[in-house]
Amino acid sequence: MRCAVSSTVFLVAVVTGVFTSSVVADQPPHIVLIMADDLGWGDVGYHGSEIATPHIDCLAHSGVRLNQFYVQPVCSPTRGALLTGRYPIHLGLQVGVVRPWARHGLPLDELTLPQALQRAGYDTAICGKWHLGHVAPEYLPTRRGFDRQYGHYNGMLDYFTHVRDGGHDWHRDDQPNYDEGYATDLIAAEACRIIAEHHRSRPLFLYVPFNAPHTPLQAPQSHIEQYVHMNDPNRRTYAAMVTCMDCAVGRITQALEASRFPPEQTLIFFCSDNGGLPQLGSNGRLRAGKGTLYEGGIRVPAIAVWEGMIGPGTIVDEPLHIVDLFPTLTHLAAADISASKPLDGVDSRETILHGHPSLRDSMLLNVTPFQGALRAGHWKIVHNGQLKANSTGTPADNKWELFDLREDPWERFDLSRQYPDLFERLKQQLAAYAAAGVPPNITPNRPEIDFKAPRIWGHPD
Repeated sequence: MRCAVSSTVFLVAVVTGVFTSSVVADQPPHIVLIMADDLGWGDVGYHGSEIATPHIDCLAHSGVRLNQFYVQPVCSPTRGALLTGRYPIHLGLQVGVVRPWARHGLPLDELTLPQALQRAGYDTAICGKWHLGHVAPEYLPTRRGFDRQYGHYNGMLDYFTHVRDGGHDWHRDDQPNYDEGYATDLIAAEACRIIAEHHRSRPLFLYVPFNAPHTPLQAPQSHIEQYVHMNDPNRRTYAAMVTCMDCAVGRITQALEASRFPPEQTLIFFCSDNGGLPQLGSNGRLRAGKGTLYEGGIRVPAIAVWEGMIGPGTIVDEPLHIVDLFPTLTHLAAADISASKPLDGVDSRETILHGHPSLRDSMLLNVTPFQGALRAGHWKIVHNGQLKANSTGTPADNKWELFDLREDPWERFDLSRQYPDLFERLKQQLAAYAAAGVPPNITPNRPEIDFKAPRIWGHPD
């Protein structure tokens, strides 16, 4: 397979590798930000997966692998953090996802990444999953900074019918759309169309958040047949969903090349929104998975490439958080973010472009009334790490743990008793973050008995 990745990605803290330039591009770069949904650390070929991901692997070999890139335990909080550069504790999104019946979304008074880029002269588009609220028109993507929108608002929609809980959930520019086909393929086709039609005199911000490989388990038969050797039919379909998404990534990178986007002026960033489900995918040797605050739930595959700026095949072992993308990308775009509320993200250009140590002394991984985790250097404190998203109560054992990630990245040994002073200091730091947060919006995992889904999500009957 020919690797069609001559134009790609973005910034990262690099420990090894040769940089071909120490300055940013002469003009704002095109930015293509691709996000998988529930893709585990061990679900990509370059981490040893049995699932075929040649196009994602090609990105990894052509750019930088971010080996300590952190997100949130579930979908909506990660997306909110990405688009605002602020921890979910400031957005009311710290406890779980925005369910279809939720009466909230990404707060309307937040400056979003596409809004900032739009003001800097970018054309902006989203193709894929929104998952940040649709309770009113003001919450929809075209009201939050995107010139163009295509895809769905909720998670867990049917990949073929585009229905979620009885309501149609497929839209173009926030109006109902009835394109037929497999969701992953439709998203890729629209992304490629936007790339082909874009006038390159203006910079482009293209955000492509796939729903794959999130459940329901559905894939085209041609991809399922690639995995007939797998005995478990669920695993077989899951693998097919990952490979289908990988093919979509390849279509997008090939479209960039075919449309002659200048490689030295084009950034592509790829990551997952949270860890994988262990019963379907793989988080490698990382502990636990989606919905938890252990490494398997919040440390994900992530890749950055930028031809002429970062050498191919490099590796980053400095901790980065998804909130860091907002200040870094807006700075590269020369965007005015003075209207933003105080950012939690750190502009990581020096770490990325020159291999300097991270400017962070700590990183909030999340905190809720029921659980929390924080990383400070190579130390990590965890409170009720196994508690699932949208939970409304503290477990009976109320468990606290302290890990040394440098010596124990798999979180096997609790050192809280061996280092009581450090443990207490990090515990107090986590409590301070909790006190600074806003009350969480906790949507029940099931709607009220009398709830009736609208005929079309985002357009109440």
